[in-house]
Amino acid sequence: MKNIMQSKKLWPLVFVLLLASSSCKKYLDVVPDNVPTIDNAFTSKNEAEKFLFTCYSYLPADGSPTSNPGFLAGDEMWIPASRRGTFDTGSAPMMWDIALGRQNSANPIYSLWSSRYQAIRQCNIFLENVQDENKVFDLTSDMRSRWLSEVKTLKAFYNFQLLRMYGPIPIVDTNIDIDAPTSEMMVSRAPFDECVNYIVKLLDEATPALPLVISDRTTELGRMTQPIALAIKAKLLVLAASPLFNGNADYNRLVNRDGTPLVNTAFDKTKWDRAAVASKAAIDACDQAGIKLYTAVPLGVLSAFTNQQMTLRNVISERWNTERVWGLSNSTAGQLQRVAMGCLTSSFTPNNSNAQLAAPMKIADLFYTKNGVPMNEDRLLDFTVKNELRTATADERFAISQFYQTARVNFDREPRFYADLGFDGGVWYMVANNPASPLGSDEGTFYMQAKFTQPGNSGAEGYYNETGYFIKKLVEANLTNSSNSNTVKPYDWPEIRLADLYLLYAEALNESKGPTDPDIFKYLDLIRLRAGLEGVRDSWTKYTKDFGARLGDVDYVRNIIRRERGIELAFEGSRFWDLRRWKTAASELNAPITGWTISQSSAVGYYQTRVIYNQTFIAPRDYLWPIQTGAFRVNTNLVQNPGW
Repeated sequence: MKNIMQSKKLWPLVFVLLLASSSCKKYLDVVPDNVPTIDNAFTSKNEAEKFLFTCYSYLPADGSPTSNPGFLAGDEMWIPASRRGTFDTGSAPMMWDIALGRQNSANPIYSLWSSRYQAIRQCNIFLENVQDENKVFDLTSDMRSRWLSEVKTLKAFYNFQLLRMYGPIPIVDTNIDIDAPTSEMMVSRAPFDECVNYIVKLLDEATPALPLVISDRTTELGRMTQPIALAIKAKLLVLAASPLFNGNADYNRLVNRDGTPLVNTAFDKTKWDRAAVASKAAIDACDQAGIKLYTAVPLGVLSAFTNQQMTLRNVISERWNTERVWGLSNSTAGQLQRVAMGCLTSSFTPNNSNAQLAAPMKIADLFYTKNGVPMNEDRLLDFTVKNELRTATADERFAISQFYQTARVNFDREPRFYADLGFDGGVWYMVANNPASPLGSDEGTFYMQAKFTQPGNSGAEGYYNETGYFIKKLVEANLTNSSNSNTVKPYDWPEIRLADLYLLYAEALNESKGPTDPDIFKYLDLIRLRAGLEGVRDSWTKYTKDFGARLGDVDYVRNIIRRERGIELAFEGSRFWDLRRWKTAASELNAPITGWTISQSSAVGYYQTRVIYNQTFIAPRDYLWPIQTGAFRVNTNLVQNPGW
């Protein structure tokens, strides 16, 4: 053990910043005596590659229903109060407790503070050793450059995760020597803009030596590429330009102990200029790499409507499809599908198809009408009485089961509404177990029956849908069901996809140059056309009550872009972070969670809106995560986030 610690610069700083309850020595004592020295870890390519994979091992498990805060810590998904199965944590808190207002600073729920600094530690060790050309003797120059760039990109991403969650953070660019004085270990938080520039520098250094595409798709999918690095940079700079950190006076008292301001509270438009340039650079790299908006190959046995649905559903669940900028190979969506899937017939069982992930009514209302505009702005369609009962016709049978009676709000909606959501009476096409035809036709296929005692709402404790809106988008269409199990086809979680970059670019351009820039509507419309809608200008001119008169207004177009993000990226974990960076969480997360009255078996009783939970979001406190209070006893130079 002695030679491990004294032969190299390791990282007591990790424990100064993170592990308030454990000493450095105590941590070291748990390391087995037969662990090789750091020098041995870099004696050959094979050994160094193991360390490279260690640096990758800290990537988030964002395809897990319990590990991604974007799923349950906000207002986009809700689960039953009885936490069964996947969500049965006993007395331990879970992501949903954040949505319930139970976050705390003594023991923060889902803290990244420790794990990401541990990841940065590993990255620093790798970089220090692999940069030394006297080590890893059998590593070619090109491979050395690539590996170093991969780890710099990982290090940048881990810093980005910390920055997004905590705001200004301590920068740990190199590991501090074990013999360094205590004063050097008491690292203060760096100003936010300094953190941003540091991460950008890492990404700029890394990008040129990264591959444009992964050539060995059998073993290397998910590893860093130029499009991934540039996409992380775009997301970082959009975050930095957004209202939470650009002109936010709430942070005028967030200062270090020496009085150094940590957030520049003056608005700076050039941050949006910089974000627009970075977003376009990421899009251009994706274009060079052959990354493009996904469309499914039409199947002749399906109607045009269902073929459109397959494009919108498969963009998430088809493995490594053309739209993936970054798929997480370490986090495949398997259990996520089971907790989202509902029971479509009596042969499905709640124990297998849990139906626990539910979309609140306000999320369902976010989707456009079939005319591609908000419900309250559509001058041709009336949604005033949303729960008015209506019966589906033959022409509507691919969206809603023919002759089924459901609420008016479920009719005349855009294709993404039907692709993303299951609901009472809504068609839910699946390839397998198809009741209509062994050839997979969508005539007379599955549909959801969600009133009380129907197959989709058996009343099983903890295994039901709380709002009446099921999240179909996350379920791969080849899921198969039997009386005692269901089999899912896991897919790599789409951490970043091209549509996200299009929307970031449109947002940044609107703030930078105003809505007169044609690229704003170009990239919005590419997404809308793929979704089966007309472009923004055509839709707003034809169908809104003011005939699109406000499309020249920055604020109005900003709201359109934000709504497009909310719809296109629904249930992918984006909304949770978007509401924070836009500084709109205080209004959105203080609104009640509502749904249909699922305890009722009649249509009249079922289609009554009920309040499920009244959320509470305290601003500015809840915009940033608390640093665990124990950390301040160890590092007295740290300061806490406002309100905690």
